[in-house]
Amino acid sequence: MNITLARIALKDEYTIGKLYMDGKYFCDTLELKDRGLKDSMSLPDIAKTKVYGKTAVPTGLYEVSVTNRSEKFATRAWAMPNNGIVPLLLNVKGFDGVRIHVGNKPSDLLGCIAVGVNDKVGWVSNSTITYRNLMNKLLADHNAGNKITINIGYDKPTTTT
Repeated sequence: MNITLARIALKDEYTIGKLYMDGKYFCDTLELKDRGLKDSMSLPDIAKTKVYGKTAVPTGLYEVSVTNRSEKFATRAWAMPNNGIVPLLLNVKGFDGVRIHVGNKPSDLLGCIAVGVNDKVGWVSNSTITYRNLMNKLLADHNAGNKITINIGYDKPTTTT
């Protein structure tokens, strides 16, 4: 499965995006402030620009694992149906433990990505149900033996018909 996160609103405290799964719109996203980081940058350059707990991950292509249990979220009601397994972005330069999870506002994030519906400024609603729908799709794809990737950038995916 190919996931695209197109960042569409870069604000002082947060970033709003659109998440596409295999080219089809799935939901809105909330991240921390986009500080222009790119996966192609050196680790020292990322470290110079990153502000811990206030910075979105670098743009780039990442593999997503749906086999890693999150001890931090394992006891949360929304993570319990999957025994605390929460999607994890692998090999994010300058960041550790970047996950896609439930959240509504920037203070719910430390560099992770929250999913939901952007129906209020700086906020995503319906995050739990959106997350559960996302997990169902990701787990089905994983169980079918497919690799899951996410491309984080500024453009929505192009589709050919």
